[in-house]
Amino acid sequence: MEQIKVGIIGCGKISSIYMENCQKFDVLDLVACADIDKERAAEKAAEFGIPRVYSPEELLADPEIQIVINLTIPAAHASVCLQALEAGKHVYVEKPLAVTREDGQKVLQLAKEKGLRVGCAPETFYGAGIQTCLKVIQDGLIGRPVAATAFMLGGGHETWHPDPEFYYQAGGGPMFDMGPYYLTALVQLLGPIKTITGMTGKALEERTITSSKKYGQKIPVEIPTHVAGLIQFAEGAIGTIITSFDVFGGSNLPNIEIYGTKGTLRVPDPNNFGGKVQYRIAGEAEWEEQPLLFGYAENTRGIAAADMAYALQSGRPHRASGELAYHVLEAMWAFHDASDEKKHYEMQSTCTPPAPMPTGLAPYTLDQ
Repeated sequence: MEQIKVGIIGCGKISSIYMENCQKFDVLDLVACADIDKERAAEKAAEFGIPRVYSPEELLADPEIQIVINLTIPAAHASVCLQALEAGKHVYVEKPLAVTREDGQKVLQLAKEKGLRVGCAPETFYGAGIQTCLKVIQDGLIGRPVAATAFMLGGGHETWHPDPEFYYQAGGGPMFDMGPYYLTALVQLLGPIKTITGMTGKALEERTITSSKKYGQKIPVEIPTHVAGLIQFAEGAIGTIITSFDVFGGSNLPNIEIYGTKGTLRVPDPNNFGGKVQYRIAGEAEWEEQPLLFGYAENTRGIAAADMAYALQSGRPHRASGELAYHVLEAMWAFHDASDEKKHYEMQSTCTPPAPMPTGLAPYTLDQ
C-alpha cells in the first residue's frame, strides 16, 4: 500500500494524540512537524520519532508532504488552511473549520479551485459509540426519530487549562469549543439542519485563572458563555441544545438523547470515541445496554486523516468533510445570530451525512 506523507503544524496540547495515532495507520507516513515555537516542535519530534522539524513555512514548502494536519489555535485555522491549499496540499484541521463563516467559505472555495480536499474535526463520530447509535437508528429500534436533546454543561476551562484565554475570545465559548462534537454527532444521526433559533448570555464579565501556569491572571469574557438553542432538522426532528461554561455546580443531564416513535436512545459523550449506548423501548421500565458494534472505542484522533488518505487512493468521499464542518460552523453562528437578531435563522448550507463506518475492520485500517 502506498503511504501518504503527512506533516503536522501546531505542536500544542492536542498534538500528542495525533502524533501517536497517525503512526498506527499504515496508510500514513508522518514525516514532519512544525510550530511557531520550533523548540516545542523539536521536543515533540523527539518524543514521537518524527524525522523532520520545521517552521510552518518550511513544512508547507516540503514537496513530499501531501496532507497537512492543522492543529493551530482556532484564530489561525483558516489562514494556515489557505496557505496549505495554496501550497498544493490537502488539509485536515482541528475544529472549528474557521472562526467566521466567511473564512470557512474561502477555505472550501480555494480547495475546490485547486482540486484539493479539506477535512475537519471532530472525528469522534467515527468511533464505536456514535456508529453503534447510528446503526440502532437505521435498524429502526427506536422508530422514527422525532426529537433530540444535547447538553454540554460545565464551569469553564480556567481551572485546568494552562492557556485558557482563547476560550473567552472570538471563536471561543462553549458553542465553538464543544458544540462541534454535539452538532456533528447530531448531523450524523439525524441529518442536516434546516432552521435554528437561540438565546445567549454570560454569567461573568471576567474570569480568574486558577490553573498553575497563570494562576491569578484575569481574563475578560468577550463572548457568550451560555448558549441555548432549538434545531429543526431537514428530515423533521426537533432538537434542543445547551452549551455552557456557566454551570459551576455540575449537572446530571445526559449528553445526547434521541427520542423516536418506539423508544429512546441515549448517546454517549460525543467528545469520546466509545462510551455506553443505552435504549429504552416504549412500555419497558428499564434501560437496555447495546453492546458496541464497531471498532475504535479508544481515543483515535487522527483517524479522519487516515480516512482522507484512503479516500485519496480510492477516489471515494472522506467522511469528516469540509462541507460537514462548514455546515456545523454556520449552525454555531446561527445560535448567536438568532439570539442577537431575535429571529429564526434559516441555514444557507447543507451537507450529506457521513457514510456509516464499515464493520469488521482490522485495527487501524480504514480502506472502505
